[in-house]
Amino acid sequence: MKETSLSQIDQALSQLQSNKDRWASSAIPQRLAILEQLTRDILSIADKWVAAGLSAKALPRDSMGEAEEWLYVAAIMRCLRMIRKTLLEIQRYGKPRLPGKVTRTIHGQTAVQVFPRDLWDTIVYRGDRAEVWMEPGVTISKADSWHTWQNPPADTDGKVALVLGAGNVSFLPVIDLLHRLFVRNQVVVIKLNPVNDYLGPLMETGLRALIQPGYLQIVYGGANQGSYLTQHPLVDEMHLTGSINTFETIVFGPGEEGQQRKASRDPKISKPFTCELGNVSPVIVVPGPWSKADLQDQAEQIATWFTGNAGFGCLNPRMILQHANWEARRPFLDAIVEVLGKIRTRRAYYPGASDLLNQYLTAHPSALQIGNPSGEELPWTIVPDLDPSQRDDICFTQEAFCSLMGETGLEAADTIDFIQRAVEFANSTLWGSLCATILVHPASLRDLAVAAAVDSAIANLRYGSVTVNLSSFIPVYSQVTPWGGYPGNPMHDVQSGIGKTSNTFMFAHPQKSVWWGPFRKYPDPLRATARRPATLARKIAMVEGSPSLLKIPGLLWSSLVD
Repeated sequence: MKETSLSQIDQALSQLQSNKDRWASSAIPQRLAILEQLTRDILSIADKWVAAGLSAKALPRDSMGEAEEWLYVAAIMRCLRMIRKTLLEIQRYGKPRLPGKVTRTIHGQTAVQVFPRDLWDTIVYRGDRAEVWMEPGVTISKADSWHTWQNPPADTDGKVALVLGAGNVSFLPVIDLLHRLFVRNQVVVIKLNPVNDYLGPLMETGLRALIQPGYLQIVYGGANQGSYLTQHPLVDEMHLTGSINTFETIVFGPGEEGQQRKASRDPKISKPFTCELGNVSPVIVVPGPWSKADLQDQAEQIATWFTGNAGFGCLNPRMILQHANWEARRPFLDAIVEVLGKIRTRRAYYPGASDLLNQYLTAHPSALQIGNPSGEELPWTIVPDLDPSQRDDICFTQEAFCSLMGETGLEAADTIDFIQRAVEFANSTLWGSLCATILVHPASLRDLAVAAAVDSAIANLRYGSVTVNLSSFIPVYSQVTPWGGYPGNPMHDVQSGIGKTSNTFMFAHPQKSVWWGPFRKYPDPLRATARRPATLARKIAMVEGSPSLLKIPGLLWSSLVD
């Protein structure tokens, strides 16, 4: 493991301190020039970026794994493009221009439509739409309040932010640091996670437009460097994308002393500290007139979400909630198992994954283990028929950061009662508040009572993002909806975290994002069962990096020929 010495960290932070005010007072044209250079530089290393991920995770070429790595590059490209679009609009109009209507939710909150944002979104992500819901009490006029500035004064005070990077997904450290720089107006020191610090040399090349003028520093190391940074007097604010255990160790300290501090509400850290810590992500399956083809299609969709990045994601589905007496409950579960049997197992590259999986298997020895893993691979694992009354079950209370998800059936009088019970169960039993998904057949939504119940579910789910018929990957990938846990958690019960990232519209008071997509999308070549997903994913990354009408025919052709 590469390590940065403590003296080198001191030097890096001193340099950032000396440049923080210069960055904070920099004008929009300067920032636009940096964004353009970042886009060119990252595109120039995109192939190497993907190759590094394939090597580290032992993923074959032309696989869904390679497609995922290309989508991570595409997410970085989108982030740069969305920030650039926002700054251009601030420069021209004084604030970002909203692409859709500003409305009220059923609870009276302000909702702003933000997706599709432009022509490319309409073409590439056809049928998808999204809103950002503001915190209660934020009026339509206040929704136009932004974090940033139009033309900042020369005496603007800057800050140094520490970003503790995620180790699982390559785009997360990049979008976190870009958020701090361009939305929060802070210079950044990022400590890479040892799991993916192989990206460091590539980041040093791709982000040199920020590194060379002294606005960004990259450091390496483990707990020693991390602890030194979090306690350093030259660090003003902090952000972590990682585990709740890491967060609590930083805030309260390790071991018994840390637990005592947590119990007495006595944190060691007083600096502003945002974080994103994962959750037990629910998928609420609304009973309806699902055909055999519908069951197969949705099984492929859930299997793709579940197996993404070998299961190492805060947004992978972890708990399928079904009506206990729905006639399709068992056929749907069987279809998921059948699809998983066709998806090759992957290397469990994240440290401790095998031991973590064994904790769940010890608690549930009858869990279904699917596939033929070899070497460092783990099976795809489902724990079906969990007892919803056992609210302290490990599957409900702890994020399974590995290749495992659970399923439970909730007793309910009818579909509407089930939806209400599923929302209550997700809010009160499942750990975390990051992301939740609802699967609902369009025929069900033609029943006004069911449609109203779904609308109420969307409003009442206490999650930072709610997706309807879409993967929870979309909200963070899109870079138009703020990403993070549901607001209001104190440090001693942080759940999925505090604060938001990926807030490229620079909303001052976002509460949650809501996404809608078609129940079945044709074609959908970005699935784990597709033949050539990597080809399409690479073209998406190239379009996001440099949109052009000339690229659209090739993109559409790739989506049709799988």
